[in-house]
Amino acid sequence: MYTGCKTFTPLEDVNTNTLPQSYNTSKDSTNSAKIKWKDFFADKYLVNLIDTALKNNLDLLMTLQDIEIARNEIKYRKGQLFPYVTVGAGVAHDKVGRYTSEGAGDAVTEITPGELVPDPLNDFLLGLHASWEVDIWKKLRNSKKAALTRYLASIEGKNFVVTNLVAEIANAYYELLSLDNELEIIQETIRLQKNVLEIVRVQKDASVVTELAVKKFEAEVLNSQSMEFEVLQKIKENENEINFLLGRFPQPIVRDQSTFITQIPPQVKAGIPSQLLINRPDIKQAELELLATKCDVKAAQAEFYPSFNISGSLGFQAFNSSYLFYSPQSLVYSLVGDLTAPLINRNAIRAEFNKAKAYQVEAMYDFQKAVLTGYIEVSNELSNINNLEQFYDLKNKEVETRLMSIEISNDLFKSGRADYLEVLITQRDVLQSKLELVEARKRQFNAVTNIYQALGGGWN
Repeated sequence: MYTGCKTFTPLEDVNTNTLPQSYNTSKDSTNSAKIKWKDFFADKYLVNLIDTALKNNLDLLMTLQDIEIARNEIKYRKGQLFPYVTVGAGVAHDKVGRYTSEGAGDAVTEITPGELVPDPLNDFLLGLHASWEVDIWKKLRNSKKAALTRYLASIEGKNFVVTNLVAEIANAYYELLSLDNELEIIQETIRLQKNVLEIVRVQKDASVVTELAVKKFEAEVLNSQSMEFEVLQKIKENENEINFLLGRFPQPIVRDQSTFITQIPPQVKAGIPSQLLINRPDIKQAELELLATKCDVKAAQAEFYPSFNISGSLGFQAFNSSYLFYSPQSLVYSLVGDLTAPLINRNAIRAEFNKAKAYQVEAMYDFQKAVLTGYIEVSNELSNINNLEQFYDLKNKEVETRLMSIEISNDLFKSGRADYLEVLITQRDVLQSKLELVEARKRQFNAVTNIYQALGGGWN
């Protein structure tokens, strides 16, 4: 008997993994997630893009409808706590058999002295009907609480969409700026390659080099020009991606290209892991969904218990409309109380209860997953930021060194102390290093944006 009762009890104790006290040795509680996105992003053009997206993004607008659905679900569940009252009117025309008990009785019954019950008989009715399920076991209140909790979860879901949208636009914007810088580097390289090509042609005419050197440099120029058009296509696609996120048709994206490579990404404070439970909308949403499933289980458990319903009606009924409002002769009323309990179909109720418990366990795992995901994302990005800083510094020194080498190789080539292949390889290495430097800077901005999102920033 104990086992049977235990089967139908909710899961009160839900296991949640304990978060570590810190991401590393630091326990500083200063957290960048508290910074509003308008203050976090310094680029005014990026701020304008995000602001536009928060008004027009189609995914966000759809999410707002989810909130509206959840809000109306609360009203529906709240309405179930109160009596249902209906008003109705009816007209009927009834002919009963003369040789029946009802017909024989009507044939000798006088409504007023000398006036028998009409045959056929009309029936006019006007009245109110009310029904109310008394929420003894809190089934309806738990359903209402579940709806309210899911409404709050839908708001957190909207906030999560906002954080993703802000990060997605920021990363796409930084990608666009990096492509602009790549294009500028490639175009500058093409100019340098063409200058060297002219020198090689002069030296070929002077029989200093062969036609092979000319063709090698021509091929290198053509290769760089093909890269230029490839980057132009990427710029176009990236602009269209941003326009899509902004909910508008393609148009140029206004931006400042000049300061990208020299701009320092903002510093981010990660705080302590427990702040993820407060700041990250997806974790708060998962937690609220877990609370809602607890209420669902309690509501499903109440289905095993008896339900008490009260119903009643009050109105006027008469065979003639002129008698309809005679009181008390035409007054009709009823009051009924029903106490019912499931007897035969308990298997169906048990299945619904077990399903609700399974949803609760699933929500528990989803909450644990959200917490674990949040911690790992922050940990990864903290490491990424540190490593990218070292990577960028080394790559910057590499570019400076290679720029010096290209000057040296050009001077040596002009004086005949280096061959054309050394110049060619040096130019190619410089181009690659510059492009990698731009890529490194973009990754730094992306890492800062990603950790801001991982910490739960961007929705406020």
